[in-house]
Amino acid sequence: MSPTDASALLGSAERLGLDDLQSRFDARPGYLAACTAGIPPRETVTALAADLAEWSGGHRGLAGYGLAVEEARAAFARLVGVPAEQVATGSQVSVTTGMIAASLPGGSEVLVVDGDFSSMVFPFLVQQQRGRLTVRCVPLDELAAAIGPSTTLVSFSLVQSATGALADADAIVEAAARHGAATYCDTTQAAGWMPVDASRYDVTVCHAYKWLCSPRGASFMTVTPEFAERLVPVDAGWYAGDEVWGSCYGPGMQLAATARRFDVSPAWPVWIGAARSLELFASADLEAVRAHDVGLADELRSWLGLPVGGSTGSTPIVSWPDPDGSAFAALTAAGIAASSRAGRARVAFHLWNTPADVALVKTALA
Repeated sequence: MSPTDASALLGSAERLGLDDLQSRFDARPGYLAACTAGIPPRETVTALAADLAEWSGGHRGLAGYGLAVEEARAAFARLVGVPAEQVATGSQVSVTTGMIAASLPGGSEVLVVDGDFSSMVFPFLVQQQRGRLTVRCVPLDELAAAIGPSTTLVSFSLVQSATGALADADAIVEAAARHGAATYCDTTQAAGWMPVDASRYDVTVCHAYKWLCSPRGASFMTVTPEFAERLVPVDAGWYAGDEVWGSCYGPGMQLAATARRFDVSPAWPVWIGAARSLELFASADLEAVRAHDVGLADELRSWLGLPVGGSTGSTPIVSWPDPDGSAFAALTAAGIAASSRAGRARVAFHLWNTPADVALVKTALA
């Protein structure tokens, strides 16, 4: 299924246009770090402030937090085109990866990407050190070709954090299906600026604090019913229970029949904000967001002499070699929020950015 088809899965309601979306943010000029941490829309700021006020006055109602979790779960499900019953809520990508790694049968082979974010790699390496798994690490552009009959699971990020490279998901999914391997895709650097169809993969994970502009500490796992049967809910607690508030004490255990059995206990205030941000992006015209974000990034790429891939071949992350850190230092000195990763300078363009931000980078680097 193409990203455009995935967007259609989100429903027939009218989408929020680019102007409407941009009006929700109050970012300062030069904030080019959505790939590091997004900026909350006004609705999220308002909800968090109201919750803080209620807490400080001793009027915090716990039922409201459970409602916020379910609102966020439903919004994320719409965003990535899967039923809410296939969405589990979490806190960090590494926790989800750790559960998957611990659930794989001994002797399984896992393919990971060279240079991928450590949360998609380290938990598998830990199991390899214990002698349970075999981990093979290959370059992103060789991942599909590296899948073979011995491969149990392919772990990769749809968009690479350090470089902004976009994975060839079609080739990876096709090769995995041909060899009977499962696919595990991190959509953290993709969801929020492009349409994502999570149903293409056996299991996905996404932390919402980057392009989805949520508070840090709200993550999501989507899992097909078939692959869910292969997972062991090793982090199960009261929030994984079929009846949450009836699962506070053991030893009686009745876990949820849906993906909720993989939920971890939520950090309450985080989800108050996450629900508002997720509802905004679940209603967004993501094709328009992608065209805007990638258009700005490609303008900078062209000026830097980097390959330009257009709205379907590029990402909003622009990354280039910066071994001595001079480019990052120049950006920082100019008041631009950028980042430095793996010996590369990195900037990212999202809803709040304009051509003026591209001009700021050019001036700083010139």
